[in-house]
Amino acid sequence: MCQKAKDISVVICGAAGQGIQTIEKALTVMMKQAGYHVFATREFMSRIRGGMNSTEIRIANERAASFLNRVDICIPLKQGALAHLKERLSDQTIIIGEKDTYDPEFDMFDIPVSRIAEEHGGKIYANAVATGIVLGMFGLNPDLYKAYFRQEFQSKSEEIVQNNISACGKGYESGQILKNEKGVPGIPEPAGDLAGEILMNGAEAVALGAVAGGCRFVSSYPMSPSTGVLVQCAQYARDLDLVVEQAEDEICAINMALGASYAGAGSLVTTSGGGLALMGEGISLAGMTETPVVIHLAQRPGPATGLPTRTEQGDLNLVLHAGHGEFPRIILAPGDHSQAFDLSSQAFDLAGRFQIPVFILTDQYLMDSTRNIPEPDSGRNTKNTHIIKTDMDYQRFRLTENGISPRGIPGYGNGLVCVDSDEHSEDGYITEDFNVRRKMVDKRLKKMDAMKKACIPPVFHGPEDYETLFICWGTNYHPVKDALQQNQAGKQAMLHFPQIYPVPPAADAYLKQAKRIVSVENNATGQFGRLLTLETGFFVKKYILKYTGLPFSVEELCKEMSRLS
Repeated sequence: MCQKAKDISVVICGAAGQGIQTIEKALTVMMKQAGYHVFATREFMSRIRGGMNSTEIRIANERAASFLNRVDICIPLKQGALAHLKERLSDQTIIIGEKDTYDPEFDMFDIPVSRIAEEHGGKIYANAVATGIVLGMFGLNPDLYKAYFRQEFQSKSEEIVQNNISACGKGYESGQILKNEKGVPGIPEPAGDLAGEILMNGAEAVALGAVAGGCRFVSSYPMSPSTGVLVQCAQYARDLDLVVEQAEDEICAINMALGASYAGAGSLVTTSGGGLALMGEGISLAGMTETPVVIHLAQRPGPATGLPTRTEQGDLNLVLHAGHGEFPRIILAPGDHSQAFDLSSQAFDLAGRFQIPVFILTDQYLMDSTRNIPEPDSGRNTKNTHIIKTDMDYQRFRLTENGISPRGIPGYGNGLVCVDSDEHSEDGYITEDFNVRRKMVDKRLKKMDAMKKACIPPVFHGPEDYETLFICWGTNYHPVKDALQQNQAGKQAMLHFPQIYPVPPAADAYLKQAKRIVSVENNATGQFGRLLTLETGFFVKKYILKYTGLPFSVEELCKEMSRLS
């Protein structure tokens, strides 16, 4: 049986435009300051206003990084919010709202959020009231919200600052009354001093990791859910001497990145599935010219526009086969914010070392979730050690034993750096010599041997005498791990792949021991399980798949694992 974690799941639900993200930010910042671990994840519709959106904030005394179906405290901000969350609510859910959001099917504590906001400056302050209710239920020090609103609105008038503080204070009083008179069971104790940790969303993790890895040039055409990375990089541009260009389309974006890389800059493209579909020819150009480039793809459900603000793991096959012709590539898939930072940084070293495109596969779930993590090593790799100074006899595509030619860039040395999209000789000139063609294809593919030796190994959790092995990649890392720990089924373990191509050779020993391999994926066809079977010969016998546009919850994975125990 799954056991309740030492945390509280708070869900705020309402319409787009009601400031749900404002509440999320306030609560995550202040709860972390109070010593709680926090994890917040959103589900929202693809519209500017209206619809029904929600955010889940887990407030815990131990690290939290998984989506829960369970709702402990629910604050509906609009009529219809409870109907939207109906399948997640239970008799134990504490529902706090006002009469116009009332649903007779649920018991509800009536707190007149709108009226309180009106009394303290206007309905716009309803967010502050709702924030205060939760803070009051936890009994946090009022100095936290006073300092927070003064900092958050320091560029605004003193009246706005005071209205937020007073509205939050009134909500705080209501939260305390609710706790004292009605009782709120299960409030966890703080974890302790977390001042040395930082709050980070997935977009920030990828962007900061890229900068730490030596990124100097970013080009992109905006496309959700990848746009956050472009925005973050643009914010860092002035301070970090970073060139950030919003291109007119995705074809331009990939070609600009290749041009910058040819000149020696660590280059990043950030996009989503529809954008990558337009980049195929440019990716193939990177393969032919052996030009390093890092491509971040934040997945969302397709085909076509699909569900543009939801999550999925449906683009692995797209990335695996992007670009015509045969050439090597590396595909990384971070499981959480710390991995997103580290892998985004490593991607630039791998791209430069092997002179290939390196893909970072994330998804909407990671991009739009926030958690506290230990501060990563942000020391920037400002020196590209994979570039040489050329001489007069320099050959850009010189045949070598491992297939990796010394890489020069224009203007650094006396040599001519000649590249061409046609098949070429070692000097980089066009050729139709069949023997040279064969040698160049072999040269490019020969890199795979060295790439496999540099693979990032999979992460194992579970007993050593396991019989059933759950394999996963990307953001299913924590949900599978948490479900496995809570399920307590005995001989079940998990293997998470931060690198999914080339498949790390270190995985073979884990796969060989398993009597049954189960792939957990957010897609309809089990793309990674099929790749694993093809590459290793170990047959994936069962799949746990979800492709609704929502991430796996710990509870549903517990249920699936119990069936297999």
